[in-house]
Amino acid sequence: MTRHHQPIALTIAGSDSGGGAGIQADLKTFAALGVHGTSAITCLTAQNPSTVAAVHAVPVAFLWAQLETLFAELPPRAVKTGMLFNAGLIREVVRFWSSIPARKRPPLVVDPVMIATSGARLLQPAAVRALLDGLLPLATLITPNLDEAEVLVGHPLRSIDDLHQAAIEIHLRFGCAALVKGGHLRGVRTATDVFFDGRNGLTFSVPMIRGVTTHGTGCTYSAAIAGYLALGLALPEAVELAKNHITQAIAQSVRIGRHTALNSFWK
Repeated sequence: MTRHHQPIALTIAGSDSGGGAGIQADLKTFAALGVHGTSAITCLTAQNPSTVAAVHAVPVAFLWAQLETLFAELPPRAVKTGMLFNAGLIREVVRFWSSIPARKRPPLVVDPVMIATSGARLLQPAAVRALLDGLLPLATLITPNLDEAEVLVGHPLRSIDDLHQAAIEIHLRFGCAALVKGGHLRGVRTATDVFFDGRNGLTFSVPMIRGVTTHGTGCTYSAAIAGYLALGLALPEAVELAKNHITQAIAQSVRIGRHTALNSFWK
């Protein structure tokens, strides 16, 4: 019997007990794209679509053990990071990534999870420097939302033109591609994201979808990019297809209790 071969993608992120974001969203997204998902969990959370009540970080040695074990038998073709939470965990990811010969490193998509859609802070203030100095220079792509992009560039972003400039600034500062997501821009009727990798400048814009809880969109979006990279697509094409995936996941969302949830399996 001939078995279909699935590429492997890895998510390094926190667990969302509500199932809408984090590791759970990432693995659903990988599965929806036909990619085998593996995971290295950075922290456990007590959360639901409305709030993050508690966070329990794993010991850094345990994170290393997860990564070492996975790469030994299930080397991924693409990796994404999500909630890393504290400086120690970030430094451990950097240390592990730096231990891999550069030519053997798969593409690394960094979702710089700092602030949840609900407004909860998901990255300790002391960890921001470790993220900026250690992890982001290793990334293939960074996918900040509006609030996170403002932290990265150090000034407010109020227009689509500002998103373009921010993507260029992030590329110049960290040497990687940037996808600046403008879904939280005020006074616009579109969800516009701007991609820049030093050569390609792309704008992805779709009508804003109202009345849907967007908990987990950043996780799902970055996971879709990693999934498409694992399937062998070039970065600009992976981003374009991921934008369509997250748009449809929002448009075809489902009801869970009193909330809505993204539908990663919309296809």
